[in-house]
Amino acid sequence: MRKKIAFLTMLLNCLFIAYVSAAEFSNETLHYVISYKWGLIHKDAGEATLSLKNKGSDYSLTLVGRTKPWADSFYQVRDTLLGTVRKNGFRPLTYSKIAHEKGRYSRDDISFIYSGNVVGGEVKRLRQGKDGKITTSEKKLTGSGKVFDMLSVFYFLRTIDYSRLSEGQVVKATVFSGSKAETLTIRSVGKETVKLRDKSKREAYHIKFKFTTAGKSKSSDDIDTWISTDPSHIPLMVVGSLPVGQVKCYYIP
Repeated sequence: MRKKIAFLTMLLNCLFIAYVSAAEFSNETLHYVISYKWGLIHKDAGEATLSLKNKGSDYSLTLVGRTKPWADSFYQVRDTLLGTVRKNGFRPLTYSKIAHEKGRYSRDDISFIYSGNVVGGEVKRLRQGKDGKITTSEKKLTGSGKVFDMLSVFYFLRTIDYSRLSEGQVVKATVFSGSKAETLTIRSVGKETVKLRDKSKREAYHIKFKFTTAGKSKSSDDIDTWISTDPSHIPLMVVGSLPVGQVKCYYIP
């Protein structure tokens, strides 16, 4: 029985690797507009810039997001995500989320540690409330196989060869957030034509992904993403649900 399980595990790993390309990224800066949609209301609420720089044997990743002035009065956001990823094997090394949201400041820092197929995450968390009081905590996370953070995972999505994924087929990975390890399930829907915020149309791979905790419970609703079919595999649009309405993130060429 152990041999059968080991064989099946090896087979699944081989199938997983077959759909992940060895693509390399060039220096790039991608711009996005974030809009809120509810019924007939469709208004731009924020903007984000995603950038990658080659740093020797590593990639340096940055995501900066902010709400627009009209949205600040409801929920002001000024977030920065930073990451370092080893090019060889596309393995995250460090991740930081620095958030200023609704008058509160927080920071999560994760250091990745590799030992064979096991990946550890050493997490340091800082929280500052509106009253200025600061609390800190530390946590250890564990995963195996392909493990990412909330920034590097979006580049991982771009390394998958969607042309070889049949409709409904899934790819799984582990994602370390600041507080827990979650399972990411990526499901292919197929090719579609997507309309961007400027009304232009692009051919894209439509994929759905969801996060679940170790207990198999969903930690978020499904998120829809459309990735360009050209070799760059740029995320063209991301759609997620809110308690009221939807949030859409559009690529701005």
